Amino acid sequence: MSDQLARPFSHLDAPNAGLYRGVMGAFVAAKRRFLVHLRPEDVAESLREAVADEGGPQLDGAAVEAALKQLEQWGNLRADPDTSRVTTVDDFYRTRYLYQLSAEGEAAELALAAYDEALGNRGELQSVALEDIRVRLRSLRQQAGLPDPDPAVVHSLLRELSTLLDGLAANATAFMGSLQRTIDLQDVDEDAFIAYKDRLIGYLERFVGDLVVKSAEIVTTLRDLESQPDHLGVEGLLALAAAREAADAAPDQREADEALQAKLDGWRARWSGLCSWFLGDRAHPSQAALLRQRARAAIPALLAAVTTLQERRTGRSDRSADFRALARWFAEAPSDAEAHRLWRAAFGLTSARHLGIDAGTLEAREEQPAPAATAWAEAPPVTISPRLRATGRHQHRGTLARIVDRSQARQRLEEMLAAERSQTEAARRRLATGRPTRLSDLGPLDRDEFELFLGLLGDALAGGPPGPDGIRTTTSDGTLEITLLPTGDGASAEIATPDGVFHGPDHVLTIVDLTHPAAAGTPRLVTTGGER
Repeated sequence: MSDQLARPFSHLDAPNAGLYRGVMGAFVAAKRRFLVHLRPEDVAESLREAVADEGGPQLDGAAVEAALKQLEQWGNLRADPDTSRVTTVDDFYRTRYLYQLSAEGEAAELALAAYDEALGNRGELQSVALEDIRVRLRSLRQQAGLPDPDPAVVHSLLRELSTLLDGLAANATAFMGSLQRTIDLQDVDEDAFIAYKDRLIGYLERFVGDLVVKSAEIVTTLRDLESQPDHLGVEGLLALAAAREAADAAPDQREADEALQAKLDGWRARWSGLCSWFLGDRAHPSQAALLRQRARAAIPALLAAVTTLQERRTGRSDRSADFRALARWFAEAPSDAEAHRLWRAAFGLTSARHLGIDAGTLEAREEQPAPAATAWAEAPPVTISPRLRATGRHQHRGTLARIVDRSQARQRLEEMLAAERSQTEAARRRLATGRPTRLSDLGPLDRDEFELFLGLLGDALAGGPPGPDGIRTTTSDGTLEITLLPTGDGASAEIATPDGVFHGPDHVLTIVDLTHPAAAGTPRLVTTGGER
């Protein structure tokens, strides 16, 4: 095999692909048991056990040996002479081999396993992973604060963070991909989708809430670690993990310093990926922010997909479904003549229906008949009524439709919209005072005020960790500016609502209505970075 180019995927479309996959599966299973070499009879026995469990036909040893030789030619296996059982000269000259996975064959099996896993992976949004990342980053910050951090603990925390982030990113990507296919109604069981749509929307809303709350602390911890000196902060922790891994690395042609530097570069790349997932700016938003934005946008898209399905079920016209049914009828037509009849019936390829013949025209034709071969320009004219020329019909069919008076319904909708607008404006006037106010001093809030307060609080928390002058952000419509500043005294706030009591750490909240003329004159805090 050394003189030929390895083709480890050739067995997938070979005539005996099932047998080849079974042989390779036996070697993969043996590798999990730390068995390197297998004899042909060992492979045959493994296949017989698998066939017996599935109830299939038994395989003979000759077919297995032929499969082993073919896989060795493709580069999936490596064959070594088996001299361990040689007792006579005849045994020495009889060809026996021990087989093991080649590097190309093992890589191909790993690729196929990853392919199968990706096909069956629907993905998920892992709120638990966010919590685990938050806890481990907190522990890592504690280690960074020690005068002599424990290398084993630091290494373990960094490995767990890397594994958690890889799983979180892969599952989120797979889930959003499957969610987009669901929104596009591709390969979707409509009844099942309508049955679980509420749970899916609730799942998205819960994850978005967890992402906003937990990522805020994760960002704060990451910034604290990044702000430490190299020997006490991130660089020192990564150096501890790299040194611990380099101590266990197998010897190769590189020097020890080169191996250590390679390990350190690998950990720097992983840490950079972790930071880019949670830290971002206006020009380059973080992956967490993009995921939050995409998950929030998926909720109205799901509702639109449900509306589309409901419209299909209520009998509304669906042109794509009509064309698919028509294509199926064409495919099932018994002859070309029937297909032409179907074509004429579907697309109306008949005589000119707009040229109606009345009694006067028939009498004129009887008096002066025109042969069928007469050109249209030379034939006598046909009278067309003005209604037909204007509307395409000779006369109006049926009785006139009654005009529905919708003035009362419109008036009711206007009243409802005015009431909702009045309630929203009252809530904005209550909260958007432009003055710094502690949360503990807000007092009881009704449902509209509390809903507006939660939305503004979520926008502020999503704006990032507090700086020296707190968090400042604006709402998505640009009408309100929110400034949230911790009190620093450890006080807690409680806000009474009709549905319960909301409590948490006390903050100083300033809400400015940017649409109000006096908003421009309201005093505001100025950040140290120069942003307003």
